[in-house]
Amino acid sequence: MTPTRLLHPLTALLLATAGFGAAHTAHAADATAPAAAATASTGIAAKHAITHEDVWLMKRVGAPMPSPDGKWAVFAVTDTAYDSKEQWSDLWIKSLTDDSTARRLTFSKGGEGALNWSPDSKQLIFVAKRDGDEASQIYRIDVAGGGEAQRLTTLTLGARSPKFSPDGKQILFVSDLFPGNTDEESVKKTFKERKDRKYSARAYETFPPRFFDKWLDDKQVRLFVMDAQIGAKAKDILSGSKLAAMPGFGGGQGDEGQSLDAIWTPDGKAVVFSASTNRDELARASAYTQIFSLPATGGEATRLTADKHSYSSLKFSPDGKTLLCLTQAETEGKVYDLDRLASFAWPLTSPQPKILTAALDRSVSRYALPADGKRIYFTFEHAGLEQLHSIGYAGGEVKAEASAPTGSINSLNAGGTALVGVWESAINPPEVFAFHGKAPKRLTSFNVEKAAGIDWQAPEHFWFKTPDGRQIHNMIVKPANFDPNQKYPLFAVIHGGAANMWRDQFVLRWNYHLLAKPGYIVLLTDYKGSTGYGEEFARSIQFDPLKGPGDEINQAVDEAIKKYSFIDGSKLAAGGASYGGHLANWLQATTTRYKAIVSHAGEMDLVMQWGTSDSVYGREVNSGGPVWGNLPVWRDQSPIMQAGNHEKGTGFKTPILITVGELDYRVPVNNALMNFAAQQRLNTPSKLVVFPDENHWVLKGENSRYFYNEVHGWLAKYLK
Repeated sequence: MTPTRLLHPLTALLLATAGFGAAHTAHAADATAPAAAATASTGIAAKHAITHEDVWLMKRVGAPMPSPDGKWAVFAVTDTAYDSKEQWSDLWIKSLTDDSTARRLTFSKGGEGALNWSPDSKQLIFVAKRDGDEASQIYRIDVAGGGEAQRLTTLTLGARSPKFSPDGKQILFVSDLFPGNTDEESVKKTFKERKDRKYSARAYETFPPRFFDKWLDDKQVRLFVMDAQIGAKAKDILSGSKLAAMPGFGGGQGDEGQSLDAIWTPDGKAVVFSASTNRDELARASAYTQIFSLPATGGEATRLTADKHSYSSLKFSPDGKTLLCLTQAETEGKVYDLDRLASFAWPLTSPQPKILTAALDRSVSRYALPADGKRIYFTFEHAGLEQLHSIGYAGGEVKAEASAPTGSINSLNAGGTALVGVWESAINPPEVFAFHGKAPKRLTSFNVEKAAGIDWQAPEHFWFKTPDGRQIHNMIVKPANFDPNQKYPLFAVIHGGAANMWRDQFVLRWNYHLLAKPGYIVLLTDYKGSTGYGEEFARSIQFDPLKGPGDEINQAVDEAIKKYSFIDGSKLAAGGASYGGHLANWLQATTTRYKAIVSHAGEMDLVMQWGTSDSVYGREVNSGGPVWGNLPVWRDQSPIMQAGNHEKGTGFKTPILITVGELDYRVPVNNALMNFAAQQRLNTPSKLVVFPDENHWVLKGENSRYFYNEVHGWLAKYLK
């Protein structure tokens, strides 16, 4: 899971189930694209309908990191297995100067991450948890000379996010301390004391106490610098500063702890990072991250920005004269703000950034800075695509760069003049691509042959206008052996978020084609509140969290039935996860048009969700005020409050499959328990499936297979 920014009101609504995406319109049905080799002859006699094994056992290709000289790219590849003990993840290396095939660089079951090259392109550091490691540590491998990776750190609480200094002699990284600790010896002592203590209670004085699937602890994030040598001692350069002593100090929360997005300054004398100073206010305000600088030898941190924006993804231009970042305005009283590309002159001359993409009504997802210093390359969401664009360092016109007519770029990095990333589509699993030139160039073929053996079609896309004039983008996915002369049931699958969108991408957890496999048309709609359609569109669910989006999903179903003669309008189902699960519950409560509903991690009561989730303030912003303010939205748009509306001909009547991970702290299990209790109380056909070892998502192989079987079985029971 990627680190989550601290914490704009929208973050409270980011219940997105990863892998829910979207697609484009005009050319999206074109199955050509950069990975056209996926349709080439592979010796397979006949194509087959997709299986869970096809989905789960596709190799998972990580973000490539090009070397500073632009000659090599290193990336992780996971060889998946249903038994996690049999799964391998290793680093691979690919030449960027010739067409030689990629080769394996490491041989270890434990995965490697946070890759960073030395300035001379000879060494590579990464984070891994290998034999004997209780926490992830930093390793170094000699790419030029060969040999085994060597461990550089042995810290009790581990290390993360390492970066070589500009001269390659030092490493900057992030680690943690316990309160009151001053050095590694005191950390070890506290760690042992806590491990040996007889009680298991947790105590909290600040919010939130938990995040996604973890109870948070009191560890404090710190920055460290060490010589890039085995046995070197790491120095904590942040402790003792006034900034670190602030009660609201902290970083963005992620799976591995808090992040500070720290980088070296071009002269190597200081570091620049982003941090919050009001993290202790998360229950009652948005926490924002500001930019700070700190001498590499330690001392007092200097605040470089002077507003309530959030800043992230810090990078220096190749000539060292510009500090670039993504910034979010944190507009008071709004549920969504765009991520915009911004810059500061360096050395800093003003605390106010220049917003380079001010005229672009889209969020910048990622950006990269090739060494020629001519253009900034970036991607943004638009109608389901993530395509490549560029802009000058002074701002100006956004230029569309060579991209595929379908699919999504899901990573982008520069080294030298090389620009590389991962591209995928719904029928082309992820591969590494180079993006300089007239068209993207595929560099790897880990999944091409397997994809070529599957009977699947690229999604088909359409738009419609709502009664209030809103343009809504959709795509449909057809099953294997599709026959346009037959009639097929329709399964409307609802994306999470709501600040998310359906993408033309290969999805693991709710794979479009696997859902369609039994003979369904899958409908994917970007209802209001989705991203990729501008700031106003994403903000439009404020004060209308479920009814408006639910109405648009129903309208999309009507439009699909009218447009496609092969859809059987008498056999409809709907389902989704996270915010999509909220909407699935809302549809069950407010219409009887669907024969079956599937709800994963779905909210039942807005008040209960406010009080038990790992975020609260954004829910107040979205509803117009706190739960005790007697605002109608808290009751009127809670599915549970509509459960018994049988006199209106609605209420909980439609058969529903309810699934949940017991370790889900974003949409806690009490939602599913309330849902099931209400269904049983009303004698509605219902089934509750609880995964004790899963969180917000179903991540384990056998659990995933069981989940798909349950979904298929439930739909077949009521649609076939």
